[in-house]
Amino acid sequence: MNDKEALRQGLKDNPRLKRWLDYLIMNQRDARPRWYIRMLAPLYQHRGRGSKIYPSVRMDTPPYRKFSLGKRSVIESYCCINNAVGDVVIGDYTRIGIHNTIIGPVTIGSHVNLAQGIVVTALNHNFEDTTLRIDEQGISTQPVVIGDDVWVGANAVILPGVKIGKHVVVAAGAVVTKDVPDYCVVAGVPARVVKKLEENKER
Repeated sequence: MNDKEALRQGLKDNPRLKRWLDYLIMNQRDARPRWYIRMLAPLYQHRGRGSKIYPSVRMDTPPYRKFSLGKRSVIESYCCINNAVGDVVIGDYTRIGIHNTIIGPVTIGSHVNLAQGIVVTALNHNFEDTTLRIDEQGISTQPVVIGDDVWVGANAVILPGVKIGKHVVVAAGAVVTKDVPDYCVVAGVPARVVKKLEENKER
């Protein structure tokens, strides 16, 4: 167990301390880090050489989870990046397009292009207990993984637990609810494979 995991386990064992720290770090009403935590973000986030995050991006990245942006990668205007319930790791030479929302735990590979208005979320609200309001039942997460060399079209949605292989195209407006194999095109609601792409062995 590494130091961060040991710290998380220690906080789980001391719920009173966890609540106090959570109050100091997160604005409970706004569900985002407090202003003084956001000011310190460049000190605890990893930003690779030549990477860029536009000023209008909403970075909800408290320090108790990992945020990493690879070299020469870009997060464009009006995106929301949230790692409050799971790490967000983005590879090299990747572009996160305008007005994307990414809620961890999410891992995005290198040379990935996400177009505009895309939602990638690993979070679900629990709702099965009808004796409780939905907002009383907490949340669950299932990691999302997007492989290298992937293009996701505008307004697509990638849901919790999905793994997308390498050299995949996700068509605009698709809703991806299950794993996608390497070298294919998926489209539709829910998304399904509409074309297989031949792997180039010489690459």
